[in-house]
Amino acid sequence: MKENIVIIGGGIAGLEVAVQLLDLGYKPIVIEKRDRLGGHVADWNLLFPDMIPARDVVGNLIARASEANIFLNTEISFVNKLKDSYNIMLSNGISINTRIIVMTTGFALFDAAKKEEYGYGVYDQVMTNKDLEHWFNTGDDKRVNDSAMNAVGFVHCVGSRDEKARNPQCSKVCCITAIKQAIELKQRFPEAMVYCFYMDLRMFGKKYEDFYINAQRDYGIRFIRGRVSEVSENIDGRVIVKAEDTLSGKPVKVTLDLLVLMAGIICNTDSTRLANMVSLPIDSDGFLKSRDNVAEIIESPRDGIFYAGACTGPKTVPETLAEARAAALKVHLFIKGLK
Repeated sequence: MKENIVIIGGGIAGLEVAVQLLDLGYKPIVIEKRDRLGGHVADWNLLFPDMIPARDVVGNLIARASEANIFLNTEISFVNKLKDSYNIMLSNGISINTRIIVMTTGFALFDAAKKEEYGYGVYDQVMTNKDLEHWFNTGDDKRVNDSAMNAVGFVHCVGSRDEKARNPQCSKVCCITAIKQAIELKQRFPEAMVYCFYMDLRMFGKKYEDFYINAQRDYGIRFIRGRVSEVSENIDGRVIVKAEDTLSGKPVKVTLDLLVLMAGIICNTDSTRLANMVSLPIDSDGFLKSRDNVAEIIESPRDGIFYAGACTGPKTVPETLAEARAAALKVHLFIKGLK
């Protein structure tokens, strides 16, 4: 069908929208600023709770979306609102006129260096959840020493549920990601002690509670409810973590070979920059504002612009894929209504 449908973002949301639109007979246009598709999920190793390889999910989507018009290494330079359409100027000089835009611009991770008390970028043995996934995939990170991995700690809610970080919202997937990564480390270093320092554990998803129980029962991962109050480094370069166990009311001090900070999910600057171009509102949590947060979360306040995935807030992979499928159907019905 001859209708320009522009999908901004080539992560799993954008790819799934493209797949569904291809099945409906359209040939969508996918604009991706990076040199590859798959977004954040392509950087991950295994996906909770079934521990399936992320590369399998992403690879399948890329293969199925291959018939779409895909632009890599391409950014949106400008969007001009016309009478009943949008003119999009790309960084490669190409101009596209369209009546339909699907925003699948995803999210960003909080910069853990902003929480100076945790020592990211200061102490050698402190990394983020993203850094650890990179090591899982490549084995390339000098902070993970195969011969000296006796104790590892995870700090939940770094940059989320935090008024000082200007993000009071829950990042939704940090708890389960920490558990997944803790299990992966225990599988590689069975003798290591692994600690998770958390505020509250939010195991809301299908099989998540089972996953959490298995982490304790089968892997001996220790969960400590309490905020980390201090991180320092000893003379050997190991990390010293002080916290209070709020369940027992006792202080906790552990010495670790590695500390992993679970950086929270925030809206990325691309989303807000594009929103400003077409006067889309930003919600109080900093993400793109839908018509409502119940029945019309994939619809923007502007006709012809739709949302899918984490541009409207933290999402799991299944939620993202479900929203992408719904958005593709909304696009199809919108086009039918135009004729």
